[in-house]
Amino acid sequence: RACTLYGKLGPVVVHYRYVEARQQFLKTPEEAAEREWRALDRKYAAAVVGELEQLQGMYTKYGQIASGMNNTFSTIWIEQLRKLEDKVPPRPKEVVMRTILEETGKPASETFSEFDDAPLGAASVAQVHRAVLSEKYGNKEVAVKVQRPGVETTLLGDVKQLKRLAKPLRGTTPVDYYIVFQELESQLADEFDFIREAAAMERIGTTLSEAPGGAALVVPRTVPSLCSKRVLVMDYLRGEPLSRLAERLPEGADLGPAGKALLAALTDAFGRCIFETGFFHADPHPGNLFVLDDGRIGLIDFGQVKQISGKARCTLGKVMCALAQRERSKEEPYGILRDLEPLAELGDELGVVLRDGALRPEGPAAVSMWLFDDASEPLPGGFEQSELSPKAPAMSLKSFPQDLVFVARSSVLIKGLAARLGVKWSLASKWAPMAVEALDLNEKDARGVRRRGRLSKLGDGVKARVSRVVAPVVRRRLAA
Repeated sequence: RACTLYGKLGPVVVHYRYVEARQQFLKTPEEAAEREWRALDRKYAAAVVGELEQLQGMYTKYGQIASGMNNTFSTIWIEQLRKLEDKVPPRPKEVVMRTILEETGKPASETFSEFDDAPLGAASVAQVHRAVLSEKYGNKEVAVKVQRPGVETTLLGDVKQLKRLAKPLRGTTPVDYYIVFQELESQLADEFDFIREAAAMERIGTTLSEAPGGAALVVPRTVPSLCSKRVLVMDYLRGEPLSRLAERLPEGADLGPAGKALLAALTDAFGRCIFETGFFHADPHPGNLFVLDDGRIGLIDFGQVKQISGKARCTLGKVMCALAQRERSKEEPYGILRDLEPLAELGDELGVVLRDGALRPEGPAAVSMWLFDDASEPLPGGFEQSELSPKAPAMSLKSFPQDLVFVARSSVLIKGLAARLGVKWSLASKWAPMAVEALDLNEKDARGVRRRGRLSKLGDGVKARVSRVVAPVVRRRLAA
C-alpha cells in the first residue's frame, strides 16, 4: 500500500518542486506563476485524491485532515479533498448487519424497527446508518455507527509505514511529521473502541452543556445498553454535514451572520474544552460538523479525543493572552518587539524547538500567530501565512510538542473555515478571556484592570462560607 501511494505521489511532488525552482530561477511574474500552479492543481488533484480514496485506511484520514486546511492548499485541491470527508465507499449492508449480530448476539431486526440501507456517511473507520429503535428500546430515532471489518490492522499498518518514511526525513521537512504520525498512532488505539468513544462523547457533551448560556455545539448522547466495541448507537442529528453544504457554496460566498455564528460556536466549544478540562475533540474536519435543521451546529465522531496536561493548558493560555494584548504600530503591525519576546519564552516553555539560526523572537512569535491569530495578519521576520511557502513559520521549526499536535489541528480547522467564509477571525483574542477565566491567569483587561479567574472566585466563595460558619464560633469563645 505504501509503495503504491509513493509511486503515485512521488512524480507529482517532484513536478511541483521543479516548477517552484524554475520560477524562482527565472523570476516568473506573479500572475504567470499563479496560472502555472493552477494548471498543475487541475492536472493532479483529482487523480491523487482518487488514489487516496481507493487505498482508504489512514491515507483517507490524512486527506480528511488536509480538507480543512484552506490556508495551505488551493481551492482546487480542497474541493477534491472534501470528497474524502464522508464519501468513502461504504461496506454493503449485509456486512453491517453481520457486525451488529457479532457484537450484540442478536439480529438487528430485534433491536431496530427501521434500518436504512444507504449510510448517512462513510469514513475511514466506520459508516453510519439512520435507524429507529424497536418498541423494546423506546422507538427512538438514532444513528448507528458500525466499524469496518479489519480496519484496525489496516490503519495501524499505514501509520507505521508513514512513521518509517518520516523518521529519516526529520530535520529536512518544514514540520516534524514523525512527531505528528507518532501522536496520531497513539490516538488511533482508542479510536477502534466505541465504548471509549461513547464515554468521550458523554464527557464533552457534559462540559459544553454546563457552559453559561448552554452548549455552543450539539453533541449526540448515546444509548449505553446498545453500545459495544464496534457498534455505537446515539441520538440522530437531523441536518447536513458542513462538507456537503460547502460544496454548494460558490467560491467567496459571504454567509454574513451565519458564517460568524458558525465560527463563534466552534471557537467557544473548542476553547472551553481545551482550557477548562484539557479534554477535547481531536478530529474536527468538516465532515464531522453538522448544520442542523434548527440552525444549531452539531459535532459528531468522538473516536479521536485528546487530554492535555494542566501545565500545557496554562502555558497555552498565556500564549493566547500575550497574542491578544500585544501592542501594534504602523511600522510593526504584528506587534512591537517587547511584546514578541514573551511569546518566544512561552514557546520554549511549551516545548517548541526552532532550527539553528532561526530568528528570535520573531520565529517563535510567528509560529504562535500562524497557529492562533487571524490568517490575514502580517507576520514578523518576513514570514508568510501559507504553509507551502518557503517563508512559512513551520520552516523555522525543528520540533513541535507532541502534546499540542491536536490543539494545532483544531486551530487549523477553525482558521481554514474562517478563510473559506472570508471572515477575519483571531482565535487568540477569542480564547484569551476563556483561558483567564478557566485557568486563573489573573491577566489584565484592556483597561489595565486585573481580572479574577474562576479559581480565585471559587476560593473567595469558599472563604466567605467558612467565615460565616467559623466567625460566630470564634465570637462566642471570645465572649466566654
